[in-house]
Amino acid sequence: MAYVIAEPCINTKDNSCVEVCPVDCIHPTPDEPGFGEATQLYIDAEECIDCDACVEACPVDACFSADQLPEEWANFADKAKEFFAKQ
Repeated sequence: MAYVIAEPCINTKDNSCVEVCPVDCIHPTPDEPGFGEATQLYIDAEECIDCDACVEACPVDACFSADQLPEEWANFADKAKEFFAKQ
């Protein structure tokens, strides 16, 4: 089960999760095009290895296992899919 970054990340984009991800599945990173315009970070569900490192590192508690994503933020899994579909 992959992880999903939800609403608390919007306009925060703290890179703590990016720094600890062992498979570099969180984007955009500060050195990637579009970082400045992005309102949040996204986890690529295809690459995520469910290690939980992002959950521990996130200072705003925005990372959730997809099966524990609060219902009011369920659309954030779709937002991540849309983000990576455009890449």
